[in-house]
Amino acid sequence: MNRRSFTQTLVVGGVAGTALHSFGAKKQQRPNILFILSDDHTTQGFGCYGSRLAKLNPTPVLDALAADGARFDQVFCTNAICTPSRAAIMTGQYPQTNGVLDLDGALPPKRQYLAIEMKKAGYQTAIIGKWHLKEEPAAFDYYQVLVAAGQQGTYFDPEFIETGMKFGKHGDPGIKTKKYEGHSSDVITDLTLEWFEKRRDKNKPFFMMHHYKAPHDLFEFAPRYKDYLEDVEIPEPESLYEMGNHGSVGTRGKNDELIHDIGSSVSKRNPTRNMGQHMKIDPDLPDREYTHAAYQEYLKRYLRCVKGVDDNLKRLFDYLKKEGLWENTVIFYSGDQGFYLGEHDYIDKRWAYEEGMRMPLIMHYPKTIKPGTVNESLINNTDFAPTMLDYAGVKTPEYMQGRSFKSIVETGVEPDDWRDATYFRYWMHMAHAHANPGHFAIRTKQFKLIFYYGCDVFPEGRPGWGTRSEWRTPPAWELYDLKKDPAEMNNVYSNPEYAEVVKKLKKKLVQIRADLNETDKDYPHIQKIIDEHWND
Repeated sequence: MNRRSFTQTLVVGGVAGTALHSFGAKKQQRPNILFILSDDHTTQGFGCYGSRLAKLNPTPVLDALAADGARFDQVFCTNAICTPSRAAIMTGQYPQTNGVLDLDGALPPKRQYLAIEMKKAGYQTAIIGKWHLKEEPAAFDYYQVLVAAGQQGTYFDPEFIETGMKFGKHGDPGIKTKKYEGHSSDVITDLTLEWFEKRRDKNKPFFMMHHYKAPHDLFEFAPRYKDYLEDVEIPEPESLYEMGNHGSVGTRGKNDELIHDIGSSVSKRNPTRNMGQHMKIDPDLPDREYTHAAYQEYLKRYLRCVKGVDDNLKRLFDYLKKEGLWENTVIFYSGDQGFYLGEHDYIDKRWAYEEGMRMPLIMHYPKTIKPGTVNESLINNTDFAPTMLDYAGVKTPEYMQGRSFKSIVETGVEPDDWRDATYFRYWMHMAHAHANPGHFAIRTKQFKLIFYYGCDVFPEGRPGWGTRSEWRTPPAWELYDLKKDPAEMNNVYSNPEYAEVVKKLKKKLVQIRADLNETDKDYPHIQKIIDEHWND
């Protein structure tokens, strides 16, 4: 059988000497599993991913974890927004299957599959921090999750609901919370360490989901970081000021007539929501000065929140080492999607472009993962649950749509039938002040094809979403050659040289949507738009 190797092993900084101490050794006890998730921590905000910000050294602890384990370079979410991404991780399923399409979605206990399967396998299960799936995380043995602010929780003096307390929305009748003083990243780490000290059953392996609120907007950092990067000039992306041939009429309108309405910005471009407003930049500054000042303040606050996460992870990792848990714990670190740090003059996430769709992923397990591993397989967040279950000795349930990548990261060999494209869909058409059109996309190793169908699943729009969900924005296609154009500055969909590529990708798109239960058969008004513009 022909097999393809997509993992390379690197020697990083002198850690290679510890690489092979237990590969192929005698059978070990089942490992503990620690899944760490930050909110909106994008690949640009790491050192180990080598972005323009790497020289600022924002994540030394996470970089060391990657150097002693594995870094994944092509991991993608199926929907670049918090709630659906978390549902995909918990279920191993795509949105139309798990029922969580947008921020209004909820995941009831009976569909909290990852925790259910871990408990059935004999693991002690817990989740601490941000949950954001609305219904009680009752499938876990223990939880303490953020409430208030739409279940986002607050950055300072956060409130939590704990196992045994009545679960519901903050402020609902009869809902009581536990409030802690301090910054949420510190408090969440304190609570996880307390669980290890006081609640962990040492006779069972543990499955812990440790979820930070940071660095979600609006980037309220712990006071101790107020001088961090204060006098540093943060490198800017070229696309902050120049859009090039990025986008289409679906994102810009004809003759750019919609650029002030679609997509929240760093600059003054979007007068409804831009980062200069949030950072309280003088609106009378000339446009370029305003954009520069907004970007600098934005990035400093963001990276201060990232620094708080990284420092707290040192506390957590030091505890695991001190207690003898480090060697037998599989650690996953990820963000719930990507995030825009000024690329294309965007803030937030939601788009299918690389900065929003691409997720960071670092793994560490000294017994089977070689230090310095860099993986380039196409992975998405439906694969996380099957992989964690695989480490627990559990076969992927048939109802999960993702696949385990455990063997790939450990052997460096990708099965012949591994995916060659990953699917993405953003459902929240023009929702909130970010105002992104509804769209779907597939990404292969070299190409990305996006279709903006430009309407909501509710034909007349969605009341209460606060912006323009009733709008119908122009349908349009975009194609990017990521090998030639990794920054996605040149939409080549109309270039005749790519006609055959477009044809093949559309055929693949039809197949993957059918295979994954991601069609629009329940939304005939959207399917009508697709049919009318399929051959545009």
